[in-house]
Amino acid sequence: MKLTLGFSPCPNDTFIFDALVHHKIDTEGLEFEVIFADVEQLNKWAFQRKLDITKLSYNAFTHCVNDYALLDSGSALGNNCGPLLIKKPNTILTKESKIAIPGKYTTANMLLNIAFPNHQNKVEMLFSEIEDEVINGSIDVGLIIHENRFTYKDKGLEKVKDLGEFWEEETGLPIPLGGIVTNRRLPLATQQKIERLLRKSVEYAFKNKESSSEFIKCHSQEMKKEVVDAHIALYVNNYSISLGKKGRKAVELLFEKSGKESKSIYV
Repeated sequence: MKLTLGFSPCPNDTFIFDALVHHKIDTEGLEFEVIFADVEQLNKWAFQRKLDITKLSYNAFTHCVNDYALLDSGSALGNNCGPLLIKKPNTILTKESKIAIPGKYTTANMLLNIAFPNHQNKVEMLFSEIEDEVINGSIDVGLIIHENRFTYKDKGLEKVKDLGEFWEEETGLPIPLGGIVTNRRLPLATQQKIERLLRKSVEYAFKNKESSSEFIKCHSQEMKKEVVDAHIALYVNNYSISLGKKGRKAVELLFEKSGKESKSIYV
């Protein structure tokens, strides 16, 4: 059986999926057609039920939970890894400030709405373009995710607020950023097999950390190795192997805060 599999070219995703898509583990008869896309594009495709398996933002998942089920492995969830609101040193944040966001359905935007409900002058753009747009002054403030949290200081920008810290202070739980889901139209036995294989892929990645280096490098947009390594260390952790009780509690709380039902989330 061949399944479509969507994930981003970011190091955390290529790290965890390398063993699966390159058959470094036994895939039990499953083949995968890999489709790379920015997370907000993956979010939108999930609303169209386009892919069999996909990475998506947890915020987006609250909108398509009837169509997709969450896998226990593969999540980007943890502490001190949330999105950052950044600006130039002399910029003053007001209700009228123009804020660049990496997508309407990203968890980052959901956290921004919770932390700054009155700041709604937003512009959507590709996450990798936000820093430069803040620098050139086309926007006032940027909401950054992924590897940009490692580079904004070098570009003379400063942090307004760490929205991950905000979530953790408010809830005492890790922040659920993105997860891996499978289409509910697949037979339950296939969904369970995918869940089993993904866990094996993540475990393989941890045990053989250099094995995925070429795959990561090929898709990491010429990032420096130290940034790639820091990126993976930040977003891939024990919660990526299994959500566990604490991880599941965090996901369910995010659903609660979004006003959505949290029943039947998982495979």
